Amino acid sequence: MGLSDQFKDDEKKASIAADCAKLMDEQVATKTGLSGLAIKTAYRALKGIGSGYIPRAICNLLPQTLEALDPLWAEGLQVGNPVEHLTQNSAMTADVLLGVTDRKISNAKNKIVIATYNKVRKSVKGDVEAAIPSLAKILDHHANLSTPV
Repeated sequence: MGLSDQFKDDEKKASIAADCAKLMDEQVATKTGLSGLAIKTAYRALKGIGSGYIPRAICNLLPQTLEALDPLWAEGLQVGNPVEHLTQNSAMTADVLLGVTDRKISNAKNKIVIATYNKVRKSVKGDVEAAIPSLAKILDHHANLSTPV
């Protein structure tokens, strides 16, 4: 069973999305300097769209994201530790995640979302890579909760 197959339930997706939104809040809060200011400003703009926008956006991206991560997760299971595998391959994992958001933004209708994404897209790969260990732990935690005992 692939990673994407484990999270079909809306409640499970919402729980993962909430954890990922918290991770994003934490990651953004640590940013400093001019690039940090740009990221914080962009993030505030997205949060300003509406209460719960970030978790809802993450929830909407989850099916495509989990499907895109399935091959890397499966490789990690084969070598015995998917969290470690995603972490050791954080550049590739970040490319996979950004590919999902790139495809999603190409079909977006909200001009604020498009402009915000395009403004920070080139500079965020390192930030996404830095978040991979925590993201992998979130996925592992929820995957283990989904495994029947």
